[in-house]
Amino acid sequence: MDFVVSQILTGLSLSSILLLVALGLAIIYGVTGVINLAHGEFVMLGAYGAWLLQTQFGWNVLASLFVIFLAIALLGWLLEATVIRHLYDRPLDTILATWGLGVMIQQIVRLTAGGELRYVQMPPGLSGSVDILGATDSAYRLFVLGVALGLFALTWSIYRYTTFGLKLRAITQNRAIASSFGINSGQAYRATFAYGAGIAGLAGALISPLKSVSPEMGTTYVVDAFMVVVLGGVQSLMGTLASSAVLGEASGLLAYFSNDTIAKALVLVAIVIIIRFRPQGLFAPRVRA
Repeated sequence: MDFVVSQILTGLSLSSILLLVALGLAIIYGVTGVINLAHGEFVMLGAYGAWLLQTQFGWNVLASLFVIFLAIALLGWLLEATVIRHLYDRPLDTILATWGLGVMIQQIVRLTAGGELRYVQMPPGLSGSVDILGATDSAYRLFVLGVALGLFALTWSIYRYTTFGLKLRAITQNRAIASSFGINSGQAYRATFAYGAGIAGLAGALISPLKSVSPEMGTTYVVDAFMVVVLGGVQSLMGTLASSAVLGEASGLLAYFSNDTIAKALVLVAIVIIIRFRPQGLFAPRVRA
């Protein structure tokens, strides 16, 4: 029983990180159709923001979350307004542009903060462990799980139950018809990109006490995020949640019997096979003919 509970908790911890990283990408990709290869750099900037606020002002991670969200969301808003908005309906150009932006951000961070590893301390009140049904897990990892689920619930509520969410769904289904009803797709895309970037920054800040912070850390996370979004199905927030859970639990179980590298490779092979036979993803919404 202890083993089962321990593996479930390990899988949930991995799932929460995947959900945090993938949620912003799922919003941007699902609504705007932009394949944002700079998403990992937004995560990295959030981690560096937590490190900077800790070293320069003495703020712990919890105190810095709101500031980091606003700062990265503002950066996303500016990038959409100056670069991305000119490239809609040009997927290859957006791939190249966002890749270039990611490289620029990474090199700017390397030049200003250095290339060495940085570390962020755990919040004092969450540095201990919690016993659950005989198994022990980090209090901070459980906190991250709660935040990830809370952010998902907030995003889902905005998307499903607000006027802004209704406009987003209309634009996603048919932008031309939505525009004919007076919906400003440009403003909606800009707000969506900013919100997705802000969530990515939050993810980086929350992950920073668990991982070392470096200019290259975003590369790994953007791959993980795309795996979650593709497996769950584009335009499906519930699919993102479900695929995060599936991939997290599968990775945790496979890593227990082998190691992290083999587990990631096996998961990637499984995703390739699944997408071969179900390219729309496992949890894509049904579309009426």
